[in-house]
Amino acid sequence: MSVSSPRRQFLKSSTALMAGSFLSGCGQKEKSEAAAESKPAEARFKISLAQWSLHKALKGGELDNLEFPRITREVCGIHALEWVNQFFYEENDKLGYQPKDQAYLAEMKKRTDDLGMTNVLIMCDRVGNLGDPDETKRSNAVTGHFAWVEAAKFLGCHAIRVNAASDRNLSPEQQRDLCVDGLSRLCEFAEPHGLSVIVENHGGLSSNGAWLSSVMKGVKSPNCGTLPDFGNFYVAKNRGDSDAYAKDKAFYEGDPIYSENAGGLEYDRYQGVTDLMPYAKGVSAKSHDFNDQGEESHTDFLHMMKIVSESEYRGHVGVEYEGNEIGEIEGIRLTKALLEKTFAALG
Repeated sequence: MSVSSPRRQFLKSSTALMAGSFLSGCGQKEKSEAAAESKPAEARFKISLAQWSLHKALKGGELDNLEFPRITREVCGIHALEWVNQFFYEENDKLGYQPKDQAYLAEMKKRTDDLGMTNVLIMCDRVGNLGDPDETKRSNAVTGHFAWVEAAKFLGCHAIRVNAASDRNLSPEQQRDLCVDGLSRLCEFAEPHGLSVIVENHGGLSSNGAWLSSVMKGVKSPNCGTLPDFGNFYVAKNRGDSDAYAKDKAFYEGDPIYSENAGGLEYDRYQGVTDLMPYAKGVSAKSHDFNDQGEESHTDFLHMMKIVSESEYRGHVGVEYEGNEIGEIEGIRLTKALLEKTFAALG
C-alpha cells in the first residue's frame, strides 16, 4: 500500500525524534521507572495518552487510527491508550456516531495486544445529548451510546467518556435533571458489561464543577463518575468570533463564580478539579503551552496533582496536549515529562 505524502512526513519526523533528542526525553523510562518504582505517586498513577493529542495528524491524514498504539508506545514511550470515537466511526442518522464494524475493532485490539498496551477508555462525542429535553432525542442519545459501551468492553477498556449536555436555554436545575435521567439509563445498560460511564467537564454547564457534581449526586450509580480535565473549565470559549462569544457567555455573565480571561469565561480550574475528584474514574492532564522550565503556562501541574493525590483516585492520568505553538509529538513529550517530574515531587 502506498503511503500519502503528509502521512509519510509525519512518520518520518516521528522516527527522527525517536532516534534522537525525543528519545532522550521520552525514552529513558527504564531508568526513571526503576528509580521511581517505590515512590508512592509513581505507584498510584500511570500515564496514558489521549488520542486527541494527535488530532491534527489524524484529521490531516498524516496518521491512521490503527497506528495510534504503535506511535504511542514506540515514539511516546506510553503504554496506555485513551481512544476518541471521532477517529473510528460510521454515521447513523438516528444514533449519531457509531463504531466501525467488528472486524475493524478486532484489528484495533490485535494491534494493542501485540504491543502489550492497555486500552483505558473511549471518548465519545456526537452521539446525541444525554440531557436533551426532547424525550425521543434523549432516548436515542442513550441508545446511541450502547454500541460504544460494547466496543469499549471488547477492547478491554474500563469506561466510556460521555458529555453531560442539554439545552442551555433551560435553567441549570432543569438541565441537571435531564442529564441525570439520560446518564442513569446509560449506566444501567453499562453496569452488567462491567463498564463505567464517566463525564468530562467539556463546555457549557459541565465546565461548572459544582453543577457537574450535582449531576453525579443525582445519578447515584456506582459506575457513573467524572473525568476531571485540568483545562476544560470554560463555560464559554472565546474562539475569535466576538458575536458568537457574546451569545455564549450571556447565559453565565454576572455570576461571580466565573472569571474572564483571553480564553473566555472560566470556572476556577483548581476548584473545579476539587469538586470533581470525589467522583473521578479518570484524570485528564490538559496542556497547551510551556515555559522555558517545562512548566505548563496556564495550569500549575503540581497544584493540580496535589488535589488529585489527596483524593481516593488511583489510576491513569491522561496526557492531552492541545496546543498550537509546538508540534503534537513535542507537546506530548513535554506533558509526559512534566507529569513524571510532578509525580517525583509529590513523593
